[in-house]
Amino acid sequence: MKVDTTINLLVMVLMAARAYGITCSSLFGNETDMLSLLEFKNAISADPQQALMSWNESTHICNWEGVRCRMKNPHRVTSLDLEHQGLVGQISPSLANLTFLKTLILLDNSFTDPPFPCNNTLQGGIPSFSNCSSLKVLLLNGNHLAGQIPIGWPSKLEDMNLSANNLTGILPASLANLTMLNDFRCLFNNIKGVIPNEFAKFRRLHIFYVGINRLSGRFPQAMLNLSTLVDLSLTQNSFTGEVPSDIGNYLPKLQRLFLASNFFQWHIPPSLVNASKLSQIDISRNNFTGVMPDSIGKLSKLYWLNLELNKLEAHENQDWEFMHSLASCSHLRVFSLNGNVFKGHVPSSLGNLSVKLETLNLGANKLSWSFPFGIENFLNLIHLTLGINQLTGVVPGWIGSLKKLQSIDLSDNNFTGFIPTSLSNLSLLGNLYLSHNNSDGPIPPSLGILQMLQAFYASNNNLHGRIPKEIFIIQTIIAIDLSFNNLDRVPVDFGNARQLLYLSLSSNKLSGDIPNTLGNVESLQYIMLDSNIFSGSIPTSLVNIRGLKFLNFYNNNLSGSIPMSLGNLQLLEQLDLSFNHLEGEVPTNGIFKNVTAMWLGENQGLCGGILELQLQACSIMHSNSTKHKLFVVLKVVIPMVFMVSLAMVILILLSRGKKKTKSMILPSFHREFPKVSFLDIVRATKGFSPSNIIGRGRYGCVYEGKLFQDGNFVAIKVFNMETRGSTKSFITECNALRGARHRNLVSIVTACSSIDSSGNDVKALVYKLMPRGDLHRVLYSTQDYKESSGLIHMIVPQRLSIVVDVTDALEYLHHNNQGTIVHCDMKPKNILLDENMTAHVGDFGLARFKVDSAVSPSDDLYLTSSVAINGTIGYIAPECATGGHVSIASDVYSFGIVILEIFLRKSPTDGMYRDGLDIAKFVEMNFPGRISQIVEPELLQDQPEFPKQTPVVTKRNNLDCLISVLSIGLCCTKLSQNERPNMQEVAASLHGIKES
Repeated sequence: MKVDTTINLLVMVLMAARAYGITCSSLFGNETDMLSLLEFKNAISADPQQALMSWNESTHICNWEGVRCRMKNPHRVTSLDLEHQGLVGQISPSLANLTFLKTLILLDNSFTDPPFPCNNTLQGGIPSFSNCSSLKVLLLNGNHLAGQIPIGWPSKLEDMNLSANNLTGILPASLANLTMLNDFRCLFNNIKGVIPNEFAKFRRLHIFYVGINRLSGRFPQAMLNLSTLVDLSLTQNSFTGEVPSDIGNYLPKLQRLFLASNFFQWHIPPSLVNASKLSQIDISRNNFTGVMPDSIGKLSKLYWLNLELNKLEAHENQDWEFMHSLASCSHLRVFSLNGNVFKGHVPSSLGNLSVKLETLNLGANKLSWSFPFGIENFLNLIHLTLGINQLTGVVPGWIGSLKKLQSIDLSDNNFTGFIPTSLSNLSLLGNLYLSHNNSDGPIPPSLGILQMLQAFYASNNNLHGRIPKEIFIIQTIIAIDLSFNNLDRVPVDFGNARQLLYLSLSSNKLSGDIPNTLGNVESLQYIMLDSNIFSGSIPTSLVNIRGLKFLNFYNNNLSGSIPMSLGNLQLLEQLDLSFNHLEGEVPTNGIFKNVTAMWLGENQGLCGGILELQLQACSIMHSNSTKHKLFVVLKVVIPMVFMVSLAMVILILLSRGKKKTKSMILPSFHREFPKVSFLDIVRATKGFSPSNIIGRGRYGCVYEGKLFQDGNFVAIKVFNMETRGSTKSFITECNALRGARHRNLVSIVTACSSIDSSGNDVKALVYKLMPRGDLHRVLYSTQDYKESSGLIHMIVPQRLSIVVDVTDALEYLHHNNQGTIVHCDMKPKNILLDENMTAHVGDFGLARFKVDSAVSPSDDLYLTSSVAINGTIGYIAPECATGGHVSIASDVYSFGIVILEIFLRKSPTDGMYRDGLDIAKFVEMNFPGRISQIVEPELLQDQPEFPKQTPVVTKRNNLDCLISVLSIGLCCTKLSQNERPNMQEVAASLHGIKES
């Protein structure tokens, strides 16, 4: 008899029995259990491991796979364990008929909603198990169960695990009726609401895990009644307010406390030390303030302490007392203070911490002085992070004695000296981060011994000499970033780095041909060799790198033609070959069909390509070339010989006079500016010291320095005159600022156009210093910069205020100036913030002008430009791909992208945007119904306490405001220029939102 026939017959008998009030158990004994399990099997659509093959009438039910029965008659099913079987389908409600069931384990399968309509009422949720009165253990985690948590449950339940599903709704208060419950886990779901006060009724609860949900409210007071609690996890929800100061008094048995990624604030409760059994504390990613309790060392069993990304601080010596106290925690293995406000010198008591320490993270604070003393004692150290601080001096050679180190992060400090050769002793080292320091000297070839190394980042230093070929022999290497150094030689053979995905050698002094062996590294996805002096042709071997996504050869001396085979790289997303000497026909396939994804400008000999490139046809160019050669001989070469001869005569005559170093003529600013010499610039920047650099750009560096006797700091933008286009950028920025006066534009102090003692051009612009840096730094400060107080603590009105400031600046540039100015590079890095968080638009190096200020959004501003990339990837308007015509509508588009980025806190070049999806499309897809799910989560929290001068705003107010502002952002990013509003209309709308 077939299984389906058996089920149908038994169902008919069951229905008849129930009609006469006969219970299943008395009628059939374990036949009821068999029927229930067969119905369960029937609801399974896939059984990849054949776990249910034995479930048939030829085998006794108690011998079925995963089934256990009680010993005495009748042999009723007491346990069903189908863990890790990969079952696909629905959980049949028939399991509720297993009235003797004590243990149900279905974790790590794929139970989900039915993929097609079916005849039963099951919707992929959790069936009611209220009939299973004997059920004690229920493990349903790791499936795709949806719907709400049922109200009714068997009263004898002791362990319940519903984690890693798609459950929604709230935590039912009725769960508190499970007085025998010992272990409740519901992590990784979408549960909302508060934790019910009724949960205070639990009397035996040891484990309560509800992390990674959408719970909210203040710290659940019900938890303080659970004196039996051992493990508590509220991680990654939206809890707010203070953690009760007496929490340690009420939970004396607590061993593990996880409160990370919420919005808890105020001080860390000193009473935690009364929970003397605590071994793990993770309160990271909150808003805790003040100093660490100096009694923390009383937790003698503590081995995990994670305090990162809060606002904890230490200014005076006594604020560091907790470090001395921690020496009593002899089991401490993980200790992180990353992303707080700890300042000054790390006390020597650091060296007294447990010798068992494996992870030490002091990054993203304001630590200064030299390399912290005492770290050499931690011979078991695996992860060391000191990045994003203000540490100075050399990296000590003894670091090579910490043989177990697997990760070292010293980036974003002021370390000097050579990279220690002793690092080659760390045979387990996998990640080495040294970027943004003042290290000099060569890269030690001995680093090639590190056969476990995966990532080597040493960008933005003063390294020089050759790039060791030994690094490329490391079989495990995945990422290499040596950009912004003074390296001058590249190894011929790249081919051994078979796993390499990311290679950045930008902004060095690398010369010669790009090695053809680069094409042998077929794993590469990102290649950045821009801003060097590479010559020769583009290697044809690049076609072998089929997974290549980004290729940047910008600003080199490359010549020859573009290999047609580059168009065959199907995954290539961005290509920059601009500012070279390429010639010949531009391919028309692959990446070359997308005008917004490639940059070819300032290659005078290119022809053909798609129509949008507006290049000459190759046949016309060839004809013109022949005529041009004769023209050059007759009209250029002969007169040039005459002019050179004349110049030599003049130079000889001038050399007889008194030699003087004279300043060159400055562009007129129509107002009085202080005069600044080259020597003044040198002194102010401490000889162009890297430690004074506060920003870098395409055409130079920005230094912080004291230039005048008033003692105030200024920002000095020094142009790198070896970079093509620097002079034009300098003049463009001067022209943009000479007549502009607006409170939301960066204020220029003066300019310098001079020559140094060697007769080389020196050009610099001096601005008022913006203490808070640029908006990009504030947006992503906890990841990329030394400051740890970033946008993570900014609420909706503050972000809206920045948006309005930028709007006012652009409205002025477009409509209220003597001549219209198009910024052409609107992005967060060009929005600077003063001490009051007022925004100022800066960096006009790519700006375009039109004398007539009466323009409409569609009026093109025609101006020949030498800049190929009219903006920055991610912010460029579609019509401005390759040096074409720009308009004020182009700025409007870029500004719209900035609006979206500010409120989502996601860069438009984030990895989530792929396959045609960009940030504008992403917002549009979720607008307006799912806006609350895509903006930064903290924007929808009620935060009347920060800052005090800001009016109280509610979640509803914030959501209404966000929808209004993002609506304007979407209007600004319309693909058609004519559909975008102008900045006068945008300013009026945003001011209205701000005022309301």
